[in-house]
Amino acid sequence: MSWTLKTPVALLIYNRPDKAKRIFDQIAKARPPKLFLISDAPRADRSDDADKVRLTRSIVEQVDWDCEVLTNYSDVHLGMNNRTVSGLNWVFENVEQTIILEDDCLPHQTFFRFCSELLEKYREEKSVKMVSGNNFMRKRKVTRYSYFFSNYTGTWGWATWRRAWQYLDLDMSVWLTLRSTSLLEDILGKKTYARYWRHVLDNVAARRIESWDLNWLFTLWTQNGLSISPSTNLISNIGFGPDATNLVRLDPITANAPTYEMTFPLEHPPCMVRNVEADEFTSQYVFKCDRWINYIAGVVRQVFPSMTMNRELATRLHAKSIESSESEGK
Repeated sequence: MSWTLKTPVALLIYNRPDKAKRIFDQIAKARPPKLFLISDAPRADRSDDADKVRLTRSIVEQVDWDCEVLTNYSDVHLGMNNRTVSGLNWVFENVEQTIILEDDCLPHQTFFRFCSELLEKYREEKSVKMVSGNNFMRKRKVTRYSYFFSNYTGTWGWATWRRAWQYLDLDMSVWLTLRSTSLLEDILGKKTYARYWRHVLDNVAARRIESWDLNWLFTLWTQNGLSISPSTNLISNIGFGPDATNLVRLDPITANAPTYEMTFPLEHPPCMVRNVEADEFTSQYVFKCDRWINYIAGVVRQVFPSMTMNRELATRLHAKSIESSESEGK
């Protein structure tokens, strides 16, 4: 029996026509009934930006199926952070739920059905905040079901509802109140991970880091929310390279990850509890939350070559270094 996509799709584009065409070709195969096109304006300091932006827009406007196309093209350059947020705000002024892709997130064709079915299944389940297409564990299996729940967000191809997006905390307004609480330890399960994210969120709150997806992750945590991740990867990020805004350096875990077919009908997990094994992998290998511990371990091994550096000792040394730096800063 054939399946028809009934969920709207939002596509964020900018100045990479070749990559945008590959993503648009997959959207065209899925034939959504409504397509939101969001584009930033070219940068004034880039002489060739205007032509690339114009070409990219023209490519994704070539809709040849029965589809309502809505465009939101900025007249001024807003930057990735503000353009993404303002664009999605506009989308949710028009629809209750949507599938979201950027011009460098190449989906497997089954991604669309996966998102659409789960948007419907969890439409009224307030604790579930989003559906992700990301799974960086390659063929490593952490569940016998079609998906699992996570404390981490994966926004390289994802879907959500207006009811969840409305809580986005772009100003990090509650961070200072929550910073000294056990929120991060409770969510992440380890003090080392909490220290890492406390440092990251400090920088996000101070606007030293501007990346809307970190604000969205923080929103998930403050709302006691869960994200759905597929048991097999459905999105390949093809955007790493010199023309990227953030993803300049190739990451062996996340860059160009292969995609695999999701099988249907979906097998639903019996309860909504985060998958600790999957989150541990994300903490260690995607965000590299232990990198300071690994650095300290390396230094110790250089100074004391015969010494065995275990995680417990590394953690204690890391904690001491944090305490020392904090006392020096007082």
